[in-house]
Amino acid sequence: MKNRLRELREAKGLTQEELAKALGVTRQTIIAIEKGKYDPSLKLAFKIARFFGVLIEDIFVYEGERDDS
Repeated sequence: MKNRLRELREAKGLTQEELAKALGVTRQTIIAIEKGKYDPSLKLAFKIARFFGVLIEDIFVYEGERDDS
């Protein structure tokens, strides 16, 4: 899953450590999400979206199969 977490974090002038503390996770979790190595739980995805004041789909883009029917 692609995401814009790094872009949003940097736009707010936050370090990975500062964001991790604000969300109650480790810096390693933020690194893994930003690199696309880890997909956050739904609960964490909502927490991230709420922190930045955006919708989940404004941060995370699912690249699985699409069914447009």
